[in-house]
Amino acid sequence: MPASLDHVTPATPMGATLIADGATFRVWAPKALEVYVLGDFNGRVADDSSLLTEDEAGHWRGFFPGARDRHRYIFHIVGTGSTGRKRDPYARELETPFPGECVIRKPDFPWHDTGFVTPQFHNFVIYQLHVGTFYTPNRPRKNGTFLDVARKIPHLAGLGVTVLQLLPIQEFMTTFSLGYNGTDYYSPEMDFAVEDGDLAPYLDEANRLLDDRGLARYRAQDLRGEMNQLKALIDLCHVHGLAVILDVVYNHAGGSFGDESLLFFDRQPESGGKKANSLYFNGKDHAGGEVFDFGKPEVRDFLIRNAKFFLDEYRVDGFRYDQVSVIDHDGAPDGWRFCQDLTSTLRFLRPSAINHAEYWNVNPWVVKPVPEGAGFDTTLTDGLRNAIRDVIGNAAQPDERPLNMTALAGSMWPDGFPQSWQFVQGPENHDLVLQGRQQRVARLGDFNDPRSWYGRSRARVATGISLTAPGIPMLFMGQEFLEDKQWSDNVDDFPFLLLHWAGVEGGDKQMLDHIRFTRELIGLRWRQPALRGQGFRPVHMHDQNRVLAFHRWVPGEGHDVLVVVHLSTFNRFDYRIGFPGGEWREVFNSDVYENWVNPNVVGNGGRVLADGIPMHGFDSSASLALPANSILVFARG
Repeated sequence: MPASLDHVTPATPMGATLIADGATFRVWAPKALEVYVLGDFNGRVADDSSLLTEDEAGHWRGFFPGARDRHRYIFHIVGTGSTGRKRDPYARELETPFPGECVIRKPDFPWHDTGFVTPQFHNFVIYQLHVGTFYTPNRPRKNGTFLDVARKIPHLAGLGVTVLQLLPIQEFMTTFSLGYNGTDYYSPEMDFAVEDGDLAPYLDEANRLLDDRGLARYRAQDLRGEMNQLKALIDLCHVHGLAVILDVVYNHAGGSFGDESLLFFDRQPESGGKKANSLYFNGKDHAGGEVFDFGKPEVRDFLIRNAKFFLDEYRVDGFRYDQVSVIDHDGAPDGWRFCQDLTSTLRFLRPSAINHAEYWNVNPWVVKPVPEGAGFDTTLTDGLRNAIRDVIGNAAQPDERPLNMTALAGSMWPDGFPQSWQFVQGPENHDLVLQGRQQRVARLGDFNDPRSWYGRSRARVATGISLTAPGIPMLFMGQEFLEDKQWSDNVDDFPFLLLHWAGVEGGDKQMLDHIRFTRELIGLRWRQPALRGQGFRPVHMHDQNRVLAFHRWVPGEGHDVLVVVHLSTFNRFDYRIGFPGGEWREVFNSDVYENWVNPNVVGNGGRVLADGIPMHGFDSSASLALPANSILVFARG
């Protein structure tokens, strides 16, 4: 007779769930003829005792006594097109080497409840990184891991960023895809895990981070496996005041699936070269993978449960959703409704968690509330990014040509967004500066010598604009220490594109000065609420002089700030710009960070007085000294 239905109810979770003296199993395979569970607990024999029972919804269920934590298992599916093994789509962890069997896991982990709260969205400063390449101290034997990222938490927390955005961390079969061709959505990438035999030094370092906060230490078993190591990274980030958001790919799966994957899960035959009968997918492809079938309630449920899973079990602080535009267009007519279901569900469960969309071309409707919009909180925008890169690249040309500071000002608050925190912007990201694409801002500022004064000073201006303009600013890994190389996740063939941590750790002064610049400008955001506020107005744009000034404030409160950007290669003196009347402090001057402390700094002596000469829409103005290639910030009082 089939496996027992003890402990199986309509509420039994999908996948493998430990309960009583064993585990329940539940899987959706509506066109399968038979589904078996083969595991360490039943001898791996496909017979009546391992056969699951199907319900009217196409879910196969059963209970197996003796199943325990870290037991391995696999489904064996008999279909109308083929017969063979399939991995559990809901598997929490997979056996190494990949593709191996699934691993039953307890969801327990010794979290440190320190009262961490996800920042409000206007307080986000995002740092985007790729786990496998961010920090690789064990190369070439091993690329970067979750616990390697954890070793750099003091650096990241000290920098002042508030959110780590991890490029996709779900298991993917292809060697390279930046993580965007996932196949196993509930299983963290096993290549990002440290093997048990190598754990000892990582355990010591993680415990030193806990010791510094007076918190309970981890045990070795707490850090075994990729699941617990990702949890440890998130836990340690929260301990140090950093939120973590995951980049998830709900538009498509796979690139190379393999016979035991999600593709044709209930083993229907491929029909006429079409994959629309492959259960989870609609027959369209994107980026070498298969687009999900958003018209099926079970597929929508699979993806929404995935987000809920990471919110609940991993305590993440939200998600960046890859190519929502593909969900909308290639998932039509059901993709938009799926987005609404996704965002509505997650907002009900965790209103503080961010739902951040990538949608091209930029579409403000994605951040409008349901039912009119898709219900996301924020979206990526490219206007300011393109404008920054345009003025920096043109400033690097061997003349003093006019720069489009007018377009730069016009890009700072894209049309259709009522709140300044609804759009995310920054001059670098993983797509933009990937190998073979565009240059990082330091090299954009001086292609021949990004470490020259020209490259360094223009990189400060590029980052400075992003950190003072409206929107949530985002840094890409290495931007804070003047990394000037493109990057690649293929570090075996392109090891020279890895981040230059050796320079930071070796005391390279130019890199340390740039870190100081970034850290202190982020710190200014906390001291000046206007830089996180709603008030914004371009004050002065002069393309020929390469000058832009803009006003930031908190409506109803004040806290006025005025930011001045200057991209000429020489200093300007007695340059008059409109200000609200009164005394203003020069609270930030990027020229200070040139060979910090710059003995030849050009500035305004820390203070200027706006007199009664009207200009630029204000009743007063001030005469300023503008350092070459600089960004200045003035605050009232």
